[in-house]
Amino acid sequence: MIEAVRSPTERELFPRTISLAVHELRTPVTVVCGYIRMVLKEHGGPLTEKQKKMLLEAERSCERISALVAELSDLGKLESSELSVAHQEIDLSRLVVELAGDMHEGEDRGVRLDVRVPTRPIVVTGDRARLSAAITTLLHAALRERGEPGVIVADCSVLDGTPPWAVLAVGEEEALPSLIAASLGTPPPFDEYRGGLGLALPVARRVVEALGGALWSAPGERPRAGSALRLPLRT
Repeated sequence: MIEAVRSPTERELFPRTISLAVHELRTPVTVVCGYIRMVLKEHGGPLTEKQKKMLLEAERSCERISALVAELSDLGKLESSELSVAHQEIDLSRLVVELAGDMHEGEDRGVRLDVRVPTRPIVVTGDRARLSAAITTLLHAALRERGEPGVIVADCSVLDGTPPWAVLAVGEEEALPSLIAASLGTPPPFDEYRGGLGLALPVARRVVEALGGALWSAPGERPRAGSALRLPLRT
C-alpha cells in the first residue's frame, strides 16, 4: 500500500524558513562586523576622525542586525517548540521593580515610569531570563511610544479565578482598567507589529504563551496606549 505524502503545513514551514534565513544571514553579518572592528582598530592603517565616526555608525547598525538575527532564531525555535523554557519560582512584582529601575527610556522627553506593586509577593513559575526580556520589551515599548511628557504606569496585581492570574498592565493611566479587566476572559489581540522594536514583541508573546499565559494590547481605538500580560499564579 502506498501512503500519501503529507505536504507540510504553513505552520510547519514557518520555523524551517526562519531557520534557513538565520543560517544564511548569520555568517555574512559576522564577517562584516568582524572586518569593521578590525578597521576601527586600525589594523589596515590609521583613520581620520571622520572615517572613525562613519565606521562607528556602521558598527552600531551591524550590531543591530546581529541582534535581529538572534531574535529571529529565538522566534523560529519558539514556533517549533525547540527552545527550552525554564520553570523557576519568580516574584513577579519584585522582578518588575528591578527591571523598572534600569529603564531610562523617555527620561529625556519627560516621560516617567510609575511602578505599582502590592506589599506581598506575586509568585509565578517561569523562565526568569526570558520573562525579564519580555517585560523589559513591554516597558520600553510603552515609554517609547508616549509622544509627550507624562507617566506610564506598570501595575502588578492578582485576579482571583480558576486559575488565579498574576497580571502586569503597562500603559497610560486611563488604559489600565480596561487592560486589567480584559484578563478575566479571552484577552484581545496583541499588537506586535511595531516599528523600531525589532522582533522583541513577537518573541515576548511566544515566551509568555509558552509559560501558560497571554499577552494583549489595550482594547479600543488606542491599542498602543498599553499592553498587559497574565501568568498562572503559583499557589
